[in-house]
Amino acid sequence: MSNNRPKHAPVIQFPVRDNCLQIGGMSLMRLAQRVGRTPFYAYDRQRITERVASLRQHLPTEVHLHYAMKANPMPAIVQHMACLVDGIDVASGGEMRIALDTPMSPGMVSFAGPGKGDDELSCAIAAGIVLNMESEHEMERIARLGAHLGIRPHVAVRVNPDFELKSSGMKMGGGPKQFGVDAERVPAMLDRIGKLGLDFEGFHIFSGSQNLKVAAIQESHEKTLRLGVSLAQYAPAGVRLLNIGGGFGIPYFPGDEPLDLAAVGENLRRLMPEVKRQLPETRVVIELGRYLVAEAGIYVCRVLERKKSRGQVFLVTDGGLHHHLAASGNFGQVIRKNYPVVVGNKLDGNEREIVSVVGPLCTPLDLLADQMEMTKAEAGDLIVVFQSGAYGLTASPTAFLSHPAPVEVLV
Repeated sequence: MSNNRPKHAPVIQFPVRDNCLQIGGMSLMRLAQRVGRTPFYAYDRQRITERVASLRQHLPTEVHLHYAMKANPMPAIVQHMACLVDGIDVASGGEMRIALDTPMSPGMVSFAGPGKGDDELSCAIAAGIVLNMESEHEMERIARLGAHLGIRPHVAVRVNPDFELKSSGMKMGGGPKQFGVDAERVPAMLDRIGKLGLDFEGFHIFSGSQNLKVAAIQESHEKTLRLGVSLAQYAPAGVRLLNIGGGFGIPYFPGDEPLDLAAVGENLRRLMPEVKRQLPETRVVIELGRYLVAEAGIYVCRVLERKKSRGQVFLVTDGGLHHHLAASGNFGQVIRKNYPVVVGNKLDGNEREIVSVVGPLCTPLDLLADQMEMTKAEAGDLIVVFQSGAYGLTASPTAFLSHPAPVEVLV
């Protein structure tokens, strides 16, 4: 049986031996025995290490690399990442506490996001974390809290640019946004920062995410660096930090192809000399989350039964949208598309069929694969959802219908 729909780009980051997926140096079946139950998420530390090494190879040496922890805040991953990258970016008090438990210097941790509470701001000020300020009101609150604590807060301005990252999955800049301060209001804010005596670090300019278009990323880098240089003339002190965001995408869906990282890096090499000439004290940062961890992770669930309904085969599993909302198509997709999904312990089987993989929830939205061709599976086989290392468990409604939460392992 054949399926004429577009195919996924090959998932080649994990080896296959004896018809079974290998992750972390062991077979999927052995790993499932080690974990003890399904469903579970597994993340391969070597794949993460190799991805960071690839970025170091292709990006200019003067560009610093930060991990955007919201992509995957599992403490073991953050600990591992802290030994590989130059900084960590957090988006809540809970993430901040995990980051502070790592070897990363607090001064290399930054905190972004609208709606920070006074308790979160106070903890960040006391720890010496850089606060990416999202509004003038937040700036005034930080100044008051710093004065109360007797500590000079480290701050940067998150800028909402007047452009967006074209072709991005989520647009974080351009137009009215809840994120950051509109670029045209930043000069006045910088003047106020000087009067308040805050310890000014620089700028955070993030315009979009999940982008596979080299030209769009190159254009965004050029505009972002130009905006940072332009705003620097209004700064109350030398600009020490210019975080130009991330936006590097990974292939999830049929027709997607991997990002040409070499072309992105070559363009940055072309741009950096002029940036360093105009901002010699500035540390330029690229902040990545999904690109660092997504392809290193898998979600694994077990087939409970094969079910036929009016000629269609369903594989009913013990996993679903409550664990992996993104793979179900309910986390930002306008038109639902399948993640790469396979029978992990029967990767090279000759008998194939078109099936739908569903979970145990009482909703038709609980769908992990819709009419996909894969090896014929039976009860007990293991279904693997690739590209699951980012925005998986913590982006999912785990309390829905009160099923147990899955296990997470770093191997």
